[in-house]
Amino acid sequence: MPLIAATRLRVRSAWYMPAFFLAAFRSAQQAKAAHGNLSVAVLNDEHRTYWTCSAWSDIGAMRSYMSVNPHGSIMRKLAHWCDEASVVHWEQASQELPQWPIVHERMQREGRASRVNHPSEPHLAFRLPAPNLSRAKPVRIK
Repeated sequence: MPLIAATRLRVRSAWYMPAFFLAAFRSAQQAKAAHGNLSVAVLNDEHRTYWTCSAWSDIGAMRSYMSVNPHGSIMRKLAHWCDEASVVHWEQASQELPQWPIVHERMQREGRASRVNHPSEPHLAFRLPAPNLSRAKPVRIK
């Protein structure tokens, strides 16, 4: 069964946006080319918030991608750049990426907060607003 991996990241200051954008582009390109990657999508939400969703052939493929650079080194920077970060994984029968409302619902119900150095109140309470799909800009990578 394919593994779905989703993240939600909120960049804490516009000051970090140029580095974050470069890192996000490099990470998405790496994921697109990674062995076992089936699909990748990114959602540019409001308030410097970004969602990712990817489908993988199995957990081993996803972990291999996560541990190598550029993604491996980028993950370590997110604790400084972000004031909110969360992740969720689940298996599903289809390799099709779920719709963003489903990603949000799974994140809120089954996800976990990632470590950030400057957590916001919503991060501490694990309150995740749904993406504003009327204003967000989806980017399908693969």
